[in-house]
Amino acid sequence: MQQNNITIIIPCRKGSQRVKNKNFKQFSDSSLLEIKVKQAKKLGLPVCINSDSEIAEEISNKNDIDFVRRPEYYASSECNNSEHYEYLGKSVSTDLIMILQPTAPLIKDETLSKCLDTFVSNLDKYDSLVTAQYAKKHVWFDNKPINYDLKNTKNSQDLRSVILPTFGVIICKTKNLIESRNVITDKCLFYEIDDTESIEIDTELEFEIAEFLYNKRK
Repeated sequence: MQQNNITIIIPCRKGSQRVKNKNFKQFSDSSLLEIKVKQAKKLGLPVCINSDSEIAEEISNKNDIDFVRRPEYYASSECNNSEHYEYLGKSVSTDLIMILQPTAPLIKDETLSKCLDTFVSNLDKYDSLVTAQYAKKHVWFDNKPINYDLKNTKNSQDLRSVILPTFGVIICKTKNLIESRNVITDKCLFYEIDDTESIEIDTELEFEIAEFLYNKRK
């Protein structure tokens, strides 16, 4: 695969509603954004931070990677996921796009490489790859169970797995991403990762848990 066929995008908003400045505040001995930038650069592919933040631009300059300033609307809460993904797809000129979330600091380097190798080796089968957690849990929706029978309740280990997309690693054919306006395309490979790697930081508690596990791994 030619290196100019894929761009790594690290999306990063200036504002965060539940954890203030979560991408830039101290996390272990660094920050979530800096950790993800260093990890992305190990793949040896073009890396770009897409953000509305001056701090993010400084980090991109320090790490000698590209920076794209995100328009105000696409950095706001008014922008929904479909608009966000379509915008990211249109922000690159390569055939493939890899999106790495700073809020998933426990993704291993090995997992990143395996996701990329798996997707590139199966371009004839899939249009996108999204990391996911396969959970064997008793799940309810709309006031009824969706993966078991109440009158014949299976043990949890015997349940049909529920797929929970984690979005820690996303790889797409750019054309399909723009057309579908979603990273989960008609031909999406859900790449299973473990419980620790699945942690996505959305709350203060998750920030503390992720930092503890990150330090323990180090």
